Amino acid sequence: MSLRKNSYIREFLSQRRISGARVWRRWWSWDRESVTRLANIAFVMILAAGIRLLGINQIGFNTDEAVYSGQAAAIAQVPVLKDIFPIFRAHPLLFQFLLALLFNFGVSDLAARLLAVAIGVITVYIVYRLGSLLYGESTGILAALIMAVMPYHVIVSRQVLLDGPLVLCTTLTLYLLARYALTGNPIWLHAAGIGMGLTFLAKETGIILLGSIYSFFALSREVPVRLQDLIISFGLMVIMILPFPISLLLAGGSKIGQQYLIWQLFRRPNHTPDFYLLTVPGAIGTLVILIALAGIWLLWRERTWREKLLLWWIIVPVIFFQIWPTKGFQYLLPIAPAVAVLAGRTLIRWLWLENPFIGERQLNTLWIRVVAGGLMILTLLNTSWMAIQPSTTGVFIAGTGGVPGGREAGEWVKENLPSDATVLTVGPSMANILQFYGHRKALGLSVSPNPLHRNPSYESVNNPDLEIRSNNIQYVVWDSYSAERSAFFSQRLLALTARFHGRVVHTQTVTVTLDDGTKVDKPVIIIYWVHP
Repeated sequence: MSLRKNSYIREFLSQRRISGARVWRRWWSWDRESVTRLANIAFVMILAAGIRLLGINQIGFNTDEAVYSGQAAAIAQVPVLKDIFPIFRAHPLLFQFLLALLFNFGVSDLAARLLAVAIGVITVYIVYRLGSLLYGESTGILAALIMAVMPYHVIVSRQVLLDGPLVLCTTLTLYLLARYALTGNPIWLHAAGIGMGLTFLAKETGIILLGSIYSFFALSREVPVRLQDLIISFGLMVIMILPFPISLLLAGGSKIGQQYLIWQLFRRPNHTPDFYLLTVPGAIGTLVILIALAGIWLLWRERTWREKLLLWWIIVPVIFFQIWPTKGFQYLLPIAPAVAVLAGRTLIRWLWLENPFIGERQLNTLWIRVVAGGLMILTLLNTSWMAIQPSTTGVFIAGTGGVPGGREAGEWVKENLPSDATVLTVGPSMANILQFYGHRKALGLSVSPNPLHRNPSYESVNNPDLEIRSNNIQYVVWDSYSAERSAFFSQRLLALTARFHGRVVHTQTVTVTLDDGTKVDKPVIIIYWVHP
């Protein structure tokens, strides 16, 4: 009996060893593949974070960063700032609310920018998931790599702007739509409705992507959709959006919302019609766009609903913002993930090239794809590297970076001007920066007295002479950035300074390189004390 029992035990242990070896081999095989995949995506994420964190806070806020951070400070009830910056302005408050959670532990421009970077890196990961879902793992990795070093996304996601969170939400919505089209499970369509709600709360301009979704379903018969699922999805979007108008109404800000709507509708054009054509292709990467377009042609026979989804995600925003008179550098950023995926698709899936000299024989395109892909990534990386370097020209495009000298001038104001002092600047851009860092009220001379032509949050100075004579304004600030955009108001402000015996009390300079290579200190912000 004992011998038989021992034989059973030996047989059992032998089977366990065999089974354990099989499990180990299976685990080891899976693990090597998994480790490779994780290593690839980890490299892309580290690269994305590194390029965005490099010198992240060496220059202070620009005007939009100051406004959104000021709103967050008002939500967090930060003393002084809550009295200067109104909570409700032109946009919903999803990102500002997240910032307010940080500002409960202290107001910090570095912390605000780190949050923006984290959102940007998460967006890169979602691009990886989107590319992998549509075209496979390799395309997902390459698309994420393109997005990680794309100057357009790098520049914006380093700043405290609403467009970074907007792109996160739009890319998530695009991923959820792709999941629905691939599986047919309505739960993904419902989730996409929630994603569109978050998109609106990040920045209301994202609502135009409803046109992309409509165009996709209308022209993609291979992706059936039931009306009741569309209604549920739309209802979930509305439910997600409702907290903003309700809070606006309860706070008595409905009139402010109407004023902002009127102002947005009647704003004058701020750039020429070719603005996007001149700025966006270089920011996305001209080679990226060419490769994406080439893939549409080279892989035409492989076209499916996937290309329709990505193309309509690009076409609708491009048409809308080209027609819309107000143009901003970052407005077309939501199209960047779709362009990155299409470019990655071309380099991964374009395998063969017809050989005109050898009958039907085809040539492998590996060397072409490697050269084009390597050149593309190196070009993007170099452009991003150059873009994140501090501007020393005294001129910048709104949305492309911080304002050199602005933080330092604001901190000087905070330390040296009386707490009840009022400052007059060329325009509201510098006023916002000085208010955030200097904790002093600032007015913009260029703010129009016509309510239709000014941001409702800004107060116009109808008679600056009288305000200075009445001692309601004690300091005047000239800056080269505003002067470059508005020479008329710059000259008018300098005339006021001369008329009221302006005396320079502080000059903020930056080091610039002249055409001959000489480095000089250029005054970019000058603060005058004026008196009757």
